[in-house]
Amino acid sequence: MKGKAIRGLMIFLFAVLLILPGKFALAETPIIIGSPLSTAFLYGWDAERAINLAVAQINASGGVDVGGEKRPFKVEVIDTRDLEPGVPVSEALLAVEKLILDKKADFIVGGPVRSEAALAAMPLLSKYKKVSILTTGVLTPKYHALVAKEYDKYKYCFRIHGEAKNLVGEMFANFTDLKEKYGFNNLFIIAQDVSHARGAAKVMKAVAEKKGWNVTGVEIYPTGATDFSMGLLKAKNTQSEIINIWMDMPESAILLKQWYEMKIPALPFGSTLAAAEQPGFWDATEGKGEYTLCNVVNAGNAPSEATPWTMKFYDAYTKMWGVEPEGLGTSSSYMAVYVLRDAIERAGSLDSDKVVAELEKTDVMGVYGRLRFDPKSHQVIPATDPKEGAVGSILQWQDGKRVVVYPKSIATGSILLPPWMKK
Repeated sequence: MKGKAIRGLMIFLFAVLLILPGKFALAETPIIIGSPLSTAFLYGWDAERAINLAVAQINASGGVDVGGEKRPFKVEVIDTRDLEPGVPVSEALLAVEKLILDKKADFIVGGPVRSEAALAAMPLLSKYKKVSILTTGVLTPKYHALVAKEYDKYKYCFRIHGEAKNLVGEMFANFTDLKEKYGFNNLFIIAQDVSHARGAAKVMKAVAEKKGWNVTGVEIYPTGATDFSMGLLKAKNTQSEIINIWMDMPESAILLKQWYEMKIPALPFGSTLAAAEQPGFWDATEGKGEYTLCNVVNAGNAPSEATPWTMKFYDAYTKMWGVEPEGLGTSSSYMAVYVLRDAIERAGSLDSDKVVAELEKTDVMGVYGRLRFDPKSHQVIPATDPKEGAVGSILQWQDGKRVVVYPKSIATGSILLPPWMKK
């Protein structure tokens, strides 16, 4: 009798689910966030960690309200390998398509990380009408320029972090201060042989010369290079005072160690400098990273009080992962999930066109300032004041710590020169 009673109860419950599938059977159906990331590299793993942190917090608070129904986020990550030397762009495209077709991703958040791969993925996102928020890597201005030029085709593409043109402006704000304070006028440029870095180096050279700087040389190194001594000697022999660096490869740590050991009398100033962004850089270089500067693109990737969100995020990330926020892609990946939730809830739907319309109306205070998208290009709007827009963050390694030196609105210190440069 007991067995028959249990079977009867099971049949009854199954019948109820058949009759009322909407509210009960699908109440916990997750919203899938597909994340194509180069997970073996900084700009991949820090983004993955930040996305998972945001998802954990949102799910713990009840999930996402989609038209009155609470649903959790679920993250699916596929390694694009697009930051690895020699890996073709097609690998990243396969990862994006697999997330859409096999993992049934509702939205794409994160990458692809390499500029070339992100640009190539844009038609794919358009084909499947998948809303994508770039959060890491990709610095090329071509991305949001394409959205503005062909809006109807690329309207599903957004970028929530800074880009190369804005980074150049931030760098020159600092170069100008150094010129006025110390009389610096000679600039040497070192770049990695990838699209965004080559393009940025070209722009940097043109802008520098227009502003009256003497560009003493431009050296391009292939991804994976491990000896930078020739370029450093050229910088020294041309009496350069600043070495502007555009590199997202981990081998950039070797460049800084060589700079320190050779006592090159030029301040290393990275616009993109992956190795120096990480909390472990000091130990990795045995303290030879002292005085290195780098642009971590958005506040929150180094400690500051940019907004009330900043250190809350910083501490939560550190607690969850056992390491401080690590560089470009960390705070922006975290905020992308919150911005996406906000847009979905206002849309009351997962429909791509409705979510696009709400993303264009985004206006929230986040980890690195007021977050809004340009409605035509879908690029996050930058500012030097967190009350006005997304603020950048330039840090310098001083006595084993990452000290924010720019912008002044959030700075915790000022730029120091190595003793072999002081006059």
